[in-house]
Amino acid sequence: MDIVKIIEIVALVMGIPYMVLEVLQKNSMWYFGFFTSTACAIQFFLESNWANMCLNIYYVGMAFWGLYQWRKDSAAVEADVHLTRLTPRMALLSALIFIVGNGVLVWVLTLLNDSNPWLDAMSTTLCVIGMLWLAKAIPYHWILWIIGDTILVVMCFLAGKYWMTALYLAFVVASTYGFFHWRAKGEYVHEKM
Repeated sequence: MDIVKIIEIVALVMGIPYMVLEVLQKNSMWYFGFFTSTACAIQFFLESNWANMCLNIYYVGMAFWGLYQWRKDSAAVEADVHLTRLTPRMALLSALIFIVGNGVLVWVLTLLNDSNPWLDAMSTTLCVIGMLWLAKAIPYHWILWIIGDTILVVMCFLAGKYWMTALYLAFVVASTYGFFHWRAKGEYVHEKM
């Protein structure tokens, strides 16, 4: 078995507890996210998917900020799932990231001979915003994950990365469940954003 397949399997094995813990909004999910993202970054590097490699490096850094943010917010509510609202400011910032990010990424990825610049750029910008919203516990991050991970399912399948396809397919299923779980069990934190 080659190194790429081994890394894909490690990402899948670490990604499963990450998904479960994310749905349940447990702080320990950030530790599994760190290792899953590290494995994915290496795998995307080896496959020349530059934007998704950088995305997973971003996830590694966000694991530290997300853990800090969740610990702080979870102390403010009694519910199992703490939520924050999507503010107009965050919505505008997210739209700007999406529009500018896609344009810049497609251009850069085309120059770098990325294997699929359009899908790589679209999934990356959606997931960057999704991770930002996840760290702030905005429940609509699940919708961004569903769309972004569906794109990654297609991208990985077309590239013959079947273990990664399975991982992102599992992420789509978990995200769908997570959206309804958070909406049913969540309590909003009253804070200024």
